[in-house]
Amino acid sequence: MNAEPADQIRLLEVQALDARIAQLDHKRRTLPEHTELERLGADLAQLRDLLVAAQTEESDTAREQTKAEQDVDQVRQRAVRDQQRLDSGAVGPKDLENLSRELTSLAKRQSDLEDVVLDVMERRETAQERATELAARVESLQAKTAEAEARKSAALEGLDAEGFTASKQREVLASTVPDDLIKLYDKLRAQQGGVGAARLYQKRCEGCRLELNITELNDVRAAPANQVVRCENCRRILVRTADSGL
Repeated sequence: MNAEPADQIRLLEVQALDARIAQLDHKRRTLPEHTELERLGADLAQLRDLLVAAQTEESDTAREQTKAEQDVDQVRQRAVRDQQRLDSGAVGPKDLENLSRELTSLAKRQSDLEDVVLDVMERRETAQERATELAARVESLQAKTAEAEARKSAALEGLDAEGFTASKQREVLASTVPDDLIKLYDKLRAQQGGVGAARLYQKRCEGCRLELNITELNDVRAAPANQVVRCENCRRILVRTADSGL
């Protein structure tokens, strides 16, 4: 394949733009905010689960407290009624004895139930404090997540703008390179990890970083300036310049 030396030089400019576009794509994929947001998301999900558990416990203990207080109230009302009967003097000796025993039993029952109420109240207060703490931590993480999202969006916006400019430059420049040469370049670039053309610099291919041996150098020296030569090692298009060392 033949192509004017100027076209081959422009191919190096296309390659430089392709390398820049690839770098921008890599930066876009590897922004530190991606990892940060993954970590924040995992932490936030865990905290939300803990918050739901604490809120559920608070709700459960609230119902448990209401039930325990109702039990205490029922026992207290029963004791009041028994005491009123006892104070009325309208009961016989046997009922009097029974009422006295029941009042004693109810007093013990009320005391036990009041202990239950206190225990439930303590557990509810602990759950409330835990829920409040977790809610604050969730809010803090949400703020950090929003801030990281904003940084990521700003970074992506800048990279996208730079990538768009480079892509347009590449499109314009590639249109000035002969079709058969740009097609070969694109094919090789796809095969060779994004590098389809490399400069021959000081007898070394900048694509594979290997120095050409004397036979390869003599072949390149003998090739007409408009001949498209290829590196014998990596098969990329080898572009000759004033610094090729020929």
